[in-house]
Amino acid sequence: MSSKPLLVIQTGRPPERILADHGPFSAMIQRISRVPLSALEVVDVHEGGLLPAPHSVAGAVISGSAAMVSDREPWSEQTAQWIRDAFQQQVPMFGICYGHQLMAHALGGQVGYHPQGREIGTRAIHRSADTPEQPALPACFTAHLIHQQTVSQAPAQARILASNDHDAHQLLHYGADTWSTQFHPEFDAQIMLDYVNVFRERLIKESFDVEALASAVQETPRANALLADFIERRLLSAPTAAHE
Repeated sequence: MSSKPLLVIQTGRPPERILADHGPFSAMIQRISRVPLSALEVVDVHEGGLLPAPHSVAGAVISGSAAMVSDREPWSEQTAQWIRDAFQQQVPMFGICYGHQLMAHALGGQVGYHPQGREIGTRAIHRSADTPEQPALPACFTAHLIHQQTVSQAPAQARILASNDHDAHQLLHYGADTWSTQFHPEFDAQIMLDYVNVFRERLIKESFDVEALASAVQETPRANALLADFIERRLLSAPTAAHE
């Protein structure tokens, strides 16, 4: 086990019902990765938590949020600067949803509201043809999603590893062990189903077929493994090599 903790940067909280049933995003991340809580350092940046020096952690996972990157909240912009510093210092990172968008914003991409509106549910994700051998991904896999904003333009240094019919930037690779996903690899099927139910009235107003969304929810082992494997590498392996 690494002598350094894995940093979980929490950028928001789940809805109250989901928080009560499943805990904060850090708890979801911990359960998917099956690492001891003592191996994690959790900082709630949206509540004013102060981030440690990048070199003091084995890596960082940046969580999802109900906030919007384009609002440029002070805590979010401060976290973006930390991401830039960490990237320069070759600290491995894994961004999820808001964290995915914030990484793209921090490293030179563009983020805004998706012109087609919200994406939600368990959906098919398609691997790009030039995906590297690691992580090993099938040509098509399922993942859980809920977002309104998107990476409209990926940073120049990012490789697009997966997409779907709604979003061209579902999985980005920034070199070495630095990744981000628009989808939620920390969700299990029950969490995704609970999100559909919590947002039911809103989704009906947005013309979603809520029953169809709910019936399509399933487990997403390949998406979950992306995050679990990243955490295992950071806590159990030697320091990462320099960026490609």
